[in-house]
Amino acid sequence: MSDAPDMEDLIDTNDPSFGHVMACVFGIQEHESRTYLRLLDNPGSTVEELAGVLERDRSNVNRSLTTLLEKGLAERERRLLDPGGYVYQYTATPLPEAKELLHEALDEWAETVHEVIETFDEQRGVDDE
Repeated sequence: MSDAPDMEDLIDTNDPSFGHVMACVFGIQEHESRTYLRLLDNPGSTVEELAGVLERDRSNVNRSLTTLLEKGLAERERRLLDPGGYVYQYTATPLPEAKELLHEALDEWAETVHEVIETFDEQRGVDDE
């Protein structure tokens, strides 16, 4: 399995897609970004429904959804079934909120880079020894 794209990958891309930006900024796999985008179009989906739309097996979709939940990009709700039992339904975090999360993550990264730049002279003496 390939590693998630990172900021360097994003910087090297002239015309990144929204999904690619999400993958790089959040450090997630591209297929997890695709899962988010499909979920955005299909709110209240079950793992089985998403697996059909994405043409991926349920276990992979389930892992993608777990990652999206951890990143705050999806919500899960339990729905009781008439014959008994329950099923989880997933909904993507609304796009404006996801964009805000992206901006915040990108701003944090940029701030870290700015701090590294500012302390370069101080570090240089230590690194050269």
